[in-house]
Amino acid sequence: MRIDQQPAYVLHARPYRETSLLLECLTRDHGRIGVIARGVRSEKGRAQRALLEPFQRLALDLLMRGELATLRGAELLDTPRRLIGDSGLAGLYVNELVVRLTGRQDPHPDLFDAYALTLARLSGTESLAWTLRRFERDLLQALGYALMLTEDAASGAAIDPEGHYRYQAETGPLPCMAGEAGALPGDALLALAQDRLPEAAGLQALRGMMRGIIRFHLGGGELRAWQVLAAAMTRR
Repeated sequence: MRIDQQPAYVLHARPYRETSLLLECLTRDHGRIGVIARGVRSEKGRAQRALLEPFQRLALDLLMRGELATLRGAELLDTPRRLIGDSGLAGLYVNELVVRLTGRQDPHPDLFDAYALTLARLSGTESLAWTLRRFERDLLQALGYALMLTEDAASGAAIDPEGHYRYQAETGPLPCMAGEAGALPGDALLALAQDRLPEAAGLQALRGMMRGIIRFHLGGGELRAWQVLAAAMTRR
């Protein structure tokens, strides 16, 4: 099957045979696709290789055969984007998250749009932590794992902004005491639901909550990006 001018982003690339790359690409209409880019590591393929960097919005021409596609052409659709420093690390985290939580050839147009918006935010001046929490929320929703953020999972009562909750990935938020491990303010849950920036303590608590939920959906696994981010922080 031929796919022409498909909007896409490269999430990850690794060497394939002597002169090629195996790409993981997020496409608008076909979800995540494994793509063989033949010859792009050779001297002759250098120009095309330069296009296949992460965070660039591309139009790909592909030939699908089974689980993998062969790259027939790539065109840059926007001004080249460069994420450096903390923004670059955050972008790599987002890419790993998409690769680890999505299946190949499972379309999620809402996820594609959320990813594009997240890259724009990472290029700007918004809080990186808040940008990542919003993307994690939108990713889970797109994959059918929408978070329960406005109701208590035990009673169905509305979340109390003055209360504290412990989020269980299987069920949702449960009331708890403020000093308990994993406790987070009710207002932080409501802020994430309402897409408004929470206070610093609430934002930090949401980070722990989201990490637990993501670990659950990874079957208890870890992301390499977590280790990279932790190492970067310890060097400061």
